[in-house]
Amino acid sequence: MTTAAAAPSPSPPVPQPDAVTQFFWDGVARHELWIQRCQNCRHYLHYPKVLCHYCQSDDLAGEQVSGRATLYTWTIAVQPFHPFYVDRIPYIVATVELDEEPGLMFMTQLVDCTEEELRIGMPLEVTFVELDPELTLPFFRPSSGTEGGF
Repeated sequence: MTTAAAAPSPSPPVPQPDAVTQFFWDGVARHELWIQRCQNCRHYLHYPKVLCHYCQSDDLAGEQVSGRATLYTWTIAVQPFHPFYVDRIPYIVATVELDEEPGLMFMTQLVDCTEEELRIGMPLEVTFVELDPELTLPFFRPSSGTEGGF
């Protein structure tokens, strides 16, 4: 009796960095969170752009940020958007506000917590999760610090 070999699991969709986003992915590879910042008006921009939407300057550069944030909102993903995620649902998709600037939002996945533990405004910190040898992403988890507890 022969057993059929298990089908290989699908590979994840892998981002294709370009000149505008390369700094972000280089930071992720080092387990650092980098966000684009206008060198003219000093506002942060996410997603990276070619022009600052505050002052229209093209003097933009990536800067490392703290990785601290607060929970702005969330939803539970129950429908996989790609075959790689079929066995990974449900999961928590969230928008977090990075501490560096009011209104600086970052869309992410939350890990190391349940939906029941979530509270708007709860402190979070970045963690880097290797989903595949070809894909590491910055996710957020409840902050391990004691400041501003929840």
